[in-house]
Amino acid sequence: MSMQSVASPAMTLNPPRRNSLTHIPGDEGWPLIGQTLAVLADPKGHVEKHAKKYGLVYRSHLFGETSLVMLGPEANELVLFDQAKLFSSSLGWGRILGLLFPRGLMLLDFDEHRLHRRALSVAFKSGPMKSYLAELDTGIAARVAQWKAQPGPMLFYPAMKQLTLDLAATSFLGAGIGPEVEEITRAFVDMVAASVAVIRKPLPGTKMARGVNGRKRIVAYFAEQIPIRRAKGGEDLFSQLCHATHEDGALLSNQDIIDHMSFLMMAAHDTLTSSLTSFIGALAANPEWQQKLREEVAALGVEAGEPTSFDNLEAMPLTEMAFKEALRIKPPVPSMPRRAIRNFSFNGYAIPAGTMVGVNPLFTHHMPEIWPNPDRFDPLRFTEEAQRARHRFAWVPFGGGAHMCLGLHFAYMQAKCFARHFLQNLSVSLEPGYTPDWQMWPIPKPRDGLRVTLSRLG
Repeated sequence: MSMQSVASPAMTLNPPRRNSLTHIPGDEGWPLIGQTLAVLADPKGHVEKHAKKYGLVYRSHLFGETSLVMLGPEANELVLFDQAKLFSSSLGWGRILGLLFPRGLMLLDFDEHRLHRRALSVAFKSGPMKSYLAELDTGIAARVAQWKAQPGPMLFYPAMKQLTLDLAATSFLGAGIGPEVEEITRAFVDMVAASVAVIRKPLPGTKMARGVNGRKRIVAYFAEQIPIRRAKGGEDLFSQLCHATHEDGALLSNQDIIDHMSFLMMAAHDTLTSSLTSFIGALAANPEWQQKLREEVAALGVEAGEPTSFDNLEAMPLTEMAFKEALRIKPPVPSMPRRAIRNFSFNGYAIPAGTMVGVNPLFTHHMPEIWPNPDRFDPLRFTEEAQRARHRFAWVPFGGGAHMCLGLHFAYMQAKCFARHFLQNLSVSLEPGYTPDWQMWPIPKPRDGLRVTLSRLG
């Protein structure tokens, strides 16, 4: 099947009439602003309060539109697995990401999404992944060595943000990117900041204006580089996409490569920064688990300075369980929007086409009937036996269904590689009495940068 047979103009769908959702209980808040400010102030507390009052489906008014919040594993399965193809991801995420990351994989639907995802999957096969691991391993080892040379108090989030940005540049763009790297990474920082900015128009002096200008720089760089990468090849993700083809053998278009590279670098950088920060924060707050993971790393028998192999990563199941638990407590994407493209029903409610709906991993991941004592850090929730006993959509930090995160194995690889070097060289702790304050939306991050103390081992 060629792309011409599935590509179509961007889907549009008007929201339903406002009174068409009044049969569903809820609270739309103040005129014009609705519940937006309350959600931004305390997304977890807000959704838990409303779920307690109205149930697992309720009406709200967010970002200028009446919408539905649908909670719990069954809602996650209906919306994310979407077997009946009822929901558009493009029309859900478009108003948030469309200006800066148009036609990224998450902003495509159905057959077009399937064909693009299949073409992009070549960049996440065994050969390229080994190349990425080599770049990640080198970059992480060098940065941990710097931290080890200057132990003591530090703000972990900005340090991790810089590291993940540098790692994305080398493993995605290639180690030999050259002097342009600073300009490219600055452009991505501006684009990511703009994607979650309150002001959604590129007015002069705003984050959105800087983000739009950043996208222009990114587009110009990728457009110039595509013919060069096609001519010389390479193991980095960018070069892989420059040679990726659709089912009919056609190369991805230049614009497709630009759009997918922009989106993948954003997703790999910002969500991994959040996830690795929460992972290390959890280990700092739970020294007994930090020691258990350190013992697992020691059992690998890999000396400092030796590279990390895929076999090493496979021998770190407890580290993977701990990372999963960190993702449960602070999912990197706390809520996921979709727009219904056909009428449907859920929990006895008839819901019309055009309705904006949101599922909420943050809520599901803290449901006490699924996760006893949900705020406690307990990696043993992710033994094989424990996972089999739960609903398969009770844990959804990477989404689910056709839009399951394409880079989830890359995330596990980077997390375990980082844990190997970090725990082999350093211990991390929190000051007595210090409780980090996290901003949970749109992507979790510690408001004060996460104050930790690093101590040298060995």
